[in-house]
Amino acid sequence: MKAFQQGFSTFLRRRRARRHFERRPLLDTLAAATKGVPTLPSTTAPPSTAGAVPAAFGQDLLAAARDDPTQALARLRTQADGLDAAEAARRLARDGPNEVQHEPPLPGWLRLWRCYLNPFNLLLTALALLSILSADAKAAVVIGTMVALSTGIRFVQEGRSHRAAEGLRALVSNTATVRRPGQPAPLEIPVRALVAGDVVALSAGDMVPADCRVLTARDLFVAQAAMTGESLPVEKFVQGTGTTAGVLEQRNLVFMGTNVTSGTATALVVATGGRSYFGTLAAHATATETTPNAFQAGVNSVSWLLIRFAAVMVPVVFLVNGFTKGDWLEAFLFALSVAVGLTPEMLPMIVTTTLAKGAVRLSSKQVVVKRLDAIQNFGAMDVLCTDKTGTLTQDQIALARHADAYGQDTDEVLHFAFLNSHYQTGLKNLLDRAVLAHVELPVELKLEEAYRKVDEIPFDFERRRMSVVVAALVNGQDHHHELICKGAVEEVLAACTRVRTQEPVDASLDGDRAMPTLPLDAALRARTQAVTAGLNAEGLRVVAVAVRTLPPGQTTYSVADETDLTLIGYIAFLDPPKETAAPALQQLAAHGITVKVLTGDNDLVTLQVCRQVGLPATAVLLGAQVEAMDDAALQAAAASHSVFAKLSPLHKERIVRALRAGGHVVGFMGDGTNDAPALRAADIGISVDSAVDIAKEAADIILLEKSLLVLDEGVVEGRTTFCNMLKYIRMTASSNFGNVLSVLVASAFLPFLPMLPLQLLVQNLLYDIGQTGIPFDNVDPELVARPLQWNPADIGRFMLFFGPISSLFDLLTFSVMWWVFDASSVARQTLFQSGWFVVGLLTQTLVVHMLRTPKLPFLQSRAAAPLMAMTLAIMALGIWLPLGPLASDFRLEALPAAYYGWLVAILLGYCTLTTWMKRLYIRRHGWQ
Repeated sequence: MKAFQQGFSTFLRRRRARRHFERRPLLDTLAAATKGVPTLPSTTAPPSTAGAVPAAFGQDLLAAARDDPTQALARLRTQADGLDAAEAARRLARDGPNEVQHEPPLPGWLRLWRCYLNPFNLLLTALALLSILSADAKAAVVIGTMVALSTGIRFVQEGRSHRAAEGLRALVSNTATVRRPGQPAPLEIPVRALVAGDVVALSAGDMVPADCRVLTARDLFVAQAAMTGESLPVEKFVQGTGTTAGVLEQRNLVFMGTNVTSGTATALVVATGGRSYFGTLAAHATATETTPNAFQAGVNSVSWLLIRFAAVMVPVVFLVNGFTKGDWLEAFLFALSVAVGLTPEMLPMIVTTTLAKGAVRLSSKQVVVKRLDAIQNFGAMDVLCTDKTGTLTQDQIALARHADAYGQDTDEVLHFAFLNSHYQTGLKNLLDRAVLAHVELPVELKLEEAYRKVDEIPFDFERRRMSVVVAALVNGQDHHHELICKGAVEEVLAACTRVRTQEPVDASLDGDRAMPTLPLDAALRARTQAVTAGLNAEGLRVVAVAVRTLPPGQTTYSVADETDLTLIGYIAFLDPPKETAAPALQQLAAHGITVKVLTGDNDLVTLQVCRQVGLPATAVLLGAQVEAMDDAALQAAAASHSVFAKLSPLHKERIVRALRAGGHVVGFMGDGTNDAPALRAADIGISVDSAVDIAKEAADIILLEKSLLVLDEGVVEGRTTFCNMLKYIRMTASSNFGNVLSVLVASAFLPFLPMLPLQLLVQNLLYDIGQTGIPFDNVDPELVARPLQWNPADIGRFMLFFGPISSLFDLLTFSVMWWVFDASSVARQTLFQSGWFVVGLLTQTLVVHMLRTPKLPFLQSRAAAPLMAMTLAIMALGIWLPLGPLASDFRLEALPAAYYGWLVAILLGYCTLTTWMKRLYIRRHGWQ
């Protein structure tokens, strides 16, 4: 029973195609899913550890951690410059790809076999065997050809869809930097190609691609809160913690799915794929059958609706024909043919093909879909949350001012800011790059002679600042240490107790000179805040710079040392708005999408940018206010505000969830490490190809160009794809419903079958072939102007409304054939069946054009050329079959000339009534 209720999900599982319809797991979500699983003795992790680690796995990692680097390399039979390509290929073939949920592709022969195994082909095969037993070899050949055609179409279409989806996934997959012997520079390879023994290079912004042992490290900090519960990034070293510590406590191990926040390292890959900690959690999370997502559940519900309908109607058809005709075998075969016609065996393939073709078209618009059913959410999106940098602004930040605490321009603050940006090993943002663009400063500062880096305290979103510590050298000796801190104004000021006084001597150029300062009292604080407010009012982003002079003995520094700082001044940046931002916002609004800006930046700067691009914003909701709200209050505030500033990653995630709780379909666009939680919390996560690894991994859709115009084009294309998919589902449901009503009535009153089982199957095959043009069809602009939401309940109403129309004209056809053409006896049944075969096929084919648009078909809205061509071809074939040489094989006969006049009248009447009913339906229920 469950297999019928979850038909689409079963189809995906049997075709090993679920990965094209599911989000890739992230470590934090898997850790939450497996919370409470006991850990094993070999991994004495802290109580907050989320999941279990197999004993053998733990021992391997512990051994690598306790070995020195040379021993660790020897244990994995590799060397410091990595594996050669041939050995890496051998290990990849042996161990499999570095994927946590790897489904091996179906072999071609097995996929072909499963394409054959469906009710349609099995019934045709049974009819072919009966033909052979009755010595009708020609009929058996014709039926065998139909089986081959049906199977071949499925095989080709599914193969194309699979290759398209795989190609798109590969287009935006993350890469790892590996060393290879004899190569002058490290190579970039797909993460899935990593093997145990590879030596990888890690830097800020990278997602750790496998479980690794650190070989070299420089200020390496890794965020691994999902594993150990440590809220701040953890520093990693070459040396281990000790023999008594568990796997997760080892400071020289890094784990797949965690991300590097700052620093650089080389690391030895110890475990990949399912053998990693991440892979173990994934295996545990998927050990039980996964629940279908909303899209799969929707398609499943349509399939289940038709199957339940068939389960009721088919036995009735069988019994009626058995009792009235007396031939129970023929009645049984006829009832099976009706069941096949009702069974949506082509629905999964058509849905998958339509989505795959839509994804390929989206890629031509610079939008890459990572999972196919994201197209539906993309089209349904009515709220887009985005940062302003790079979307509303040009993403080309320039240093505009470098002023002291009193607002006077000074080079000293620029010099200290340069030292901080130059020596930090975290992910350098656009502000750092703008400072480092002053290439003359290294010479002016005499970097090589005057300074040496000692340590750094990386950035985090709680402190919103970072520091580097340098030794000021005098005659080659450490004279003193300078802790140079830069970050958000409020957070840096909170750590300051003094202010640099105004004087002409630049302390950054004179290591011997003491720096005169004044206490940062309330008056000075107010004065400095007025300076920053003035810069913000000009639309400038402001970063504060402060220092602390320390004796030279200390070698390791921490957040606790960011106290008693002296404020040096501010650096201010200009990021002008994009020329395309305003028209893009107008187009998004025209397509029913509300844009909300979620940023960690200053509220004054954000408001200025919003005003410049025409985004209405009368009030800004700040992170501190979000923090103080409960979920209900935040839901109301999120709906009423368009601009949110000074947000932490947690604030962004909460706002996205609040908007979803309010009934919106929410998209979130982000490209930073801090955006991953909100990307995964949204209905549709959107990132860019240049984003950090973890943002790309969390996203459902990747933009190859960071532009709202590209996003808008993608939304329209996504809605087009969804409309085409909905067309097929609606047409199939209503057409099948009408056919069964007609069969039921005919079976009760005719002394013979209204159509032979083989004829029903031929009609069904030709109809399905005609539907293969739907993925290429045009969609009326009005249908994609507003968000489209998946509502499976509408399908049943649509089916009950339009299905009986075709039945009405089927009954008219029965009357014409019975009374006009005297096909009223068993001897004349072939004429009757031929007449209904043609009418049934042509009305089923025409309904595609009648129901593909709310407008008048052919005149106000024309189908695309491929669909028109398929329609004409199927209609021509349907008219030709009773006239051609294959007529006797399908038990058809030539129809009299007068029939075609009746045929035209019936088709015109059908189109007219359908058009009138369509208008009535739109008035009552709307079209979508």
